[in-house]
Amino acid sequence: MRTRLHRVLIITLLLSLTASAEARGPVRTSEANTRGWQLMTPEERIEHQSRIRGFKTYEVCRSYQVSHHQLMEERARERGVALPRGGRDICEHLQPANDSLKPAG
Repeated sequence: MRTRLHRVLIITLLLSLTASAEARGPVRTSEANTRGWQLMTPEERIEHQSRIRGFKTYEVCRSYQVSHHQLMEERARERGVALPRGGRDICEHLQPANDSLKPAG
């Protein structure tokens, strides 16, 4: 029982630290916007958000996103649950602007 209480306190502390980090950054992962959120441990959720915030290039971000989605699909199959489809591309903001689409002027 005591170990469980310690674990809950540690997770609570980590989540509170993550909440303050969320206030500083643009990416806020949550159940509403993270594929497989319900299949991740609290520790995995914290690590996932940290990784998402740390990407500097679209290619690295997209590679992680694809592997994360594959892992979540595998967990969903094992547990017999369906994952929602769609959603926004969390890496989109890292794509370089396409100057050819801008009007001349």
